[in-house]
Amino acid sequence: MSYGEKFDRALLYASELHRDQKRKGTGTPYITHLLAVAALVGENGGTEDEVVAALLHDAIEDTGATEASLAAAFGKEVAAIVAACSDAASIPKPPWRERKERYVEHVRHATPSVRLVSAADKLHNARTILADLRVLGDGLWERFTGGKDRTLWYYRSLVEAFRGTGEGPLVEELDRVVTEIEGLAGTRD
Repeated sequence: MSYGEKFDRALLYASELHRDQKRKGTGTPYITHLLAVAALVGENGGTEDEVVAALLHDAIEDTGATEASLAAAFGKEVAAIVAACSDAASIPKPPWRERKERYVEHVRHATPSVRLVSAADKLHNARTILADLRVLGDGLWERFTGGKDRTLWYYRSLVEAFRGTGEGPLVEELDRVVTEIEGLAGTRD
């Protein structure tokens, strides 16, 4: 499969939309995360619409783009995946724990396309957490609203939610990475 003009437009749109954003607690341009998630989706059999949704998966949550504007630009399927991968579309966002509990439950019943993009997103985030934890130690957790314990709860809960919908390479890898994070964080025997 090759990607077409929709992918090209989404790549440019994502780059422009997130141009001034950095990864949490780093100087890394945010677009690197979107590219990594899109690559994971593509490498795991994603369609062009799923790869495009991966590029745009944080557009609603982090930039103020709307499902309607994404549907107009990239189609209803892409917009629906992006909307379903967002844990909040309102500002201010609901309280952290409430959003995360709702998202974990949502993943259990989400479409295969949403689970694919979401699992790729969470896997890339977990890989980044693991790499930074190795360098920064426990100081890493100051970046996260949930702190150490709640962030670890969230990622373990996501693993279990994804597992409940069927195993796959992304979920297996997410489980391995989260287990390693828990070990380094001293919360797993």
